[in-house]
Amino acid sequence: MSNHKIYKMSFAKVYPLYVSKAEKKGRTKAEVDEIIRWLTGYSQEELELQLEKQVDFETFFAEAPQLNPSRTLIKGVICGVRVEEIEEPLMREIRYLDKLIDELARGKAMEKILRK
Repeated sequence: MSNHKIYKMSFAKVYPLYVSKAEKKGRTKAEVDEIIRWLTGYSQEELELQLEKQVDFETFFAEAPQLNPSRTLIKGVICGVRVEEIEEPLMREIRYLDKLIDELARGKAMEKILRK
């Protein structure tokens, strides 16, 4: 696995950017949290604890209780790269989250974002 800077970046420092991006488009922090919980299996309390502990992305995904098996249905381009073609597992998980937040900000319905 490569040693990308984002792997050691604090999830708690990026999280407000996810919320801000969603809120600028009329979405809510609750929807951002729902997406993160769906993707990772964290409960709301566990998510808040991870934010308090200021864990990095690597730890955040390594400690995720249950990565959602439906996450492989996430397709598309993020940062100029197709998420389904990203080979590094951790980078793919991070980009899945980025893609879901993008979909939220673009006004996609939660049922579609959560691949129901």
